[in-house]
Amino acid sequence: MGLRGEVALVTGAGRGIGRAVALRLAGDGAKVGLMSRTPAELAVTAAAVRKAGGEAIELPGDVLLSEDVDRVVAELDRAAGGLTILVNNAGTGKSAAFSKTSRALWDEMIALDLTSVFTVTQAALPRMLAAGHGRIVNIASVAGLRGFPYIAAYCAAKHGVVGLTRALAVELAGKKITVNAVCPGYVDTPMTEKNLQVMAEKTKRTIDELRHEIELMTPQHRLFTPDEVAETVAWLCRPGSRGINGQAVSICGGEMAC
Repeated sequence: MGLRGEVALVTGAGRGIGRAVALRLAGDGAKVGLMSRTPAELAVTAAAVRKAGGEAIELPGDVLLSEDVDRVVAELDRAAGGLTILVNNAGTGKSAAFSKTSRALWDEMIALDLTSVFTVTQAALPRMLAAGHGRIVNIASVAGLRGFPYIAAYCAAKHGVVGLTRALAVELAGKKITVNAVCPGYVDTPMTEKNLQVMAEKTKRTIDELRHEIELMTPQHRLFTPDEVAETVAWLCRPGSRGINGQAVSICGGEMAC
């Protein structure tokens, strides 16, 4: 219960990594605000947190809308107190050859995967400054550390998240606020499953074939689990990790070492 007394906000908390992070932080004792555009999915996450004995506050909202972000942060203030932990998890991933990447696709990736991190962090930061401490964890990707074909917009956005993480870490280091990024490889989530379906339709290959090909990209030959990401996030939020700042922690089974 190392996070007892802390108040967390997790964006994209309706499923996948966001749901796993919410459960893990609540398991460590934090009160957890859950933000997502999909109220039905939020309700499932909240029910899981409460069933496990944790405290969850459902906060439907869109990270792309500044007014939604401001409202959610204010509602969390009223329900649980000023937040001290922020996990910027909301995001999406779409693929296209660079020559076929439309301006609309580019703008969507930058807005949801990068600009939302700026917007939510800027709204949350005054609460951490008032509390005198805080943890910001941004869910990036190994695509924020190296290049991959057919996801130029996604790579650009996630590289931006890592750069923002490092800049903020230095700026806030004297305020007892740490800022880190977690950079997973392919994680077994609904988003990955959806992307595999799209790839299968485009390439006329089976989902199993594509999944196996992705698994072979990592030395451990597997997809990673949302729980693995959640454990890393929780570790970065605990008091004992206060010296970890400005880092991009990869969860990739050794892929980045090759």
